[in-house]
Amino acid sequence: MKHENAYRRLKIVEGHIRGIQRMLEQDAYCIDVIRQIQAVQSALTKISVMILDEHLHSCVIRAIRGEDPDERERVLTEILDVFEACRKL
Repeated sequence: MKHENAYRRLKIVEGHIRGIQRMLEQDAYCIDVIRQIQAVQSALTKISVMILDEHLHSCVIRAIRGEDPDERERVLTEILDVFEACRKL
């Protein structure tokens, strides 16, 4: 699998989210719930960076080295779009 490490980390995050659901069901202290949510958000950010790194070292390099200028422009625009969306969060 191409993104095996990212997939494994997502399964861990999935378990954490279930834990947060249980915390809510058990009326856990709000700050504790928020801290767990922040931990999940941080984990998801790390996974996103891993996948972006893989993308840069495969798809983007292939497009930049390729002969198609439209493909080069497309992948560069995609990366800019991702960064722009992150800025808005």
